[in-house]
Amino acid sequence: MRLMRLSRAAAIGLLLVFALTGCIPTNVQRSPAEIAAARSAAALAQQGRYEQSAQAYLALAAQSTGRQDHYRLLAAEAWRQEGQIEHAAATLAQIRSRRLSGDEPLRLDLLQAELALSRQDPATALRLTSQPSTTVPPSLLLRLDELRARAMAASGDNWGAARTRIQMDSQLSGFDQSQNRRQALGLLRKVGIASLKQRAAAMTPDDRMLSWVDEALSQLGVAVARPQITLQQPVGTLMPGPGANVREGYEAPAQVALLLPGDGNYAAASTSIREGFFAAYINAGQNHAPRPPVRVYNSHGTPDGAVKAYQQAVEDGAKLVVGPLTRSEVAAVFGQAQLPVPVLALNHPDNRQLPASDASEFGLLPETEGAQAADHMVERGLRHAYVLISGDDFAQRAASAFKAELAARGGQLDGMAILTNFTSVLGGLKTAGIPMIASTGTDTTPDTTNATDTGIFISMRPNQARMLLPQMQVANIHLPIFATSHVFTGSDNATADRDLDGVEFCDAPWLFNAQPGLPNHDDIAARLPAARDGGARLFAFGMDAWNLVPYLDWLREHPGSYLPGASGQLAADQFGRVRRVLIWARFQDGLARPLGGSLQMDDVPSSAPPATTEPAPAGSSSTGGNPSTAG
Repeated sequence: MRLMRLSRAAAIGLLLVFALTGCIPTNVQRSPAEIAAARSAAALAQQGRYEQSAQAYLALAAQSTGRQDHYRLLAAEAWRQEGQIEHAAATLAQIRSRRLSGDEPLRLDLLQAELALSRQDPATALRLTSQPSTTVPPSLLLRLDELRARAMAASGDNWGAARTRIQMDSQLSGFDQSQNRRQALGLLRKVGIASLKQRAAAMTPDDRMLSWVDEALSQLGVAVARPQITLQQPVGTLMPGPGANVREGYEAPAQVALLLPGDGNYAAASTSIREGFFAAYINAGQNHAPRPPVRVYNSHGTPDGAVKAYQQAVEDGAKLVVGPLTRSEVAAVFGQAQLPVPVLALNHPDNRQLPASDASEFGLLPETEGAQAADHMVERGLRHAYVLISGDDFAQRAASAFKAELAARGGQLDGMAILTNFTSVLGGLKTAGIPMIASTGTDTTPDTTNATDTGIFISMRPNQARMLLPQMQVANIHLPIFATSHVFTGSDNATADRDLDGVEFCDAPWLFNAQPGLPNHDDIAARLPAARDGGARLFAFGMDAWNLVPYLDWLREHPGSYLPGASGQLAADQFGRVRRVLIWARFQDGLARPLGGSLQMDDVPSSAPPATTEPAPAGSSSTGGNPSTAG
């Protein structure tokens, strides 16, 4: 069975080209009747009537003098398109390759290779598809590579087959690319964890296979360190244009759909995201940005509801769908046979599959925070770490990423404990093996001039951290502490958070007004409850969901470009996953303040280009499950 086929339309087109412009011997004149018969056979193939087309070509071969092999080749290709490669066997056996010209000998090899694979003869198929002296026209290169990959896989060379499919990735799109990616990762998983780790260790950071190996290891349940995000050029840089200034990379779709749960367990989170989305939408209008209309659809927080909402949005004319929100919803939308409209999913699917070629993923992952905490500690000269986390899923995911990144950066995990009783943590501290050192004073602010190269990473909720840290003080543990954003409620509470003084944590820059060009957090939080406390990060996430809309294609096509966002600096990897670089903050006198002041950089743009007209204000909610319209 063939693992991947070019689209039917493309295959028909190629067959028609071969038939009408094939390498027919130029020294033999064709009669008008023969020309008409050849065109009729080609027309049958174009209509999808491959069996009749094959019979017509065989009739031409029987009547022709000097062109028999040309017509037999076309007949065999028609049988292949019918999915009946075995029917072509007898015809292929009659073809004399020395009488073929142009690309016809290669096309014959490809047919014979496919026939060999159908007969469980991968050695012959590999020989026919691995001839180094063969010049391959672009129209046949993908098919050659695909057959070679199948032959390698059937021969047991899973690594070679995967590498060949990965070479094909950039030349594919849509369903073909999605299927090819699944097959490439499936082959890598067969290579095995030990071999993949060994190969990854020998690769340079710019090896194109490294990200694929990491992806396969991740799908096998191995926590891997992700490559560092490169931030070279912000999107939206002002570029001089004829008579006006334009912003580089800005391209808004004609109509946008926003899919969010309007009821159920995720309704409250959806409110913060939706209001953040439209806050950024309105702000873009104030910056004179052209904005498309936006319609909001209720996905109901279920896989079936998300698929129905997506299909309705497509039917209503959406050119980009933002959402859905939950992992199961995203998996369901991505699991459709085709995505006729591109998607910016607001989470990552729960089946660990890569996004489709026309899909992007954007989520608030605890793994991102854990990995960046490890980077931050190593950059501070702290290469030894103890880990203290709660039993929550987010904490354990953050800890796994922290450990993988720390090891990749040359650090060492000295101990770890999952705390279940925060009223008495001494047992957990002993489990982690944290040494008790003499206090040098009452200030617990991390001191990078200290001789120690050890720090503590925590991931837990604010009330848990408020109970943990005083007990660590009593136990004379005064190592610098680094945390995920979960340690901060999202708003200042100097009285409750004074026990957290000195703790550094990563978070969304918008909470501290640290990213220029965005609406003021304090002003919005004063007016909108959805932007306060724990909802603030979701509000920032919603803002970035809109801010990404006009720059998605640019980010994917220009590695190193990034969007200065509310939830972090945003860049897209080769698989369409939007990754975040967060800001670092520290508790001082019970107040959380950014370490670097702000993210001000040279040439940081606003989030949208100028426009000549002012769009109408946007609505921001839907009722009764019906889409509402904005713009």
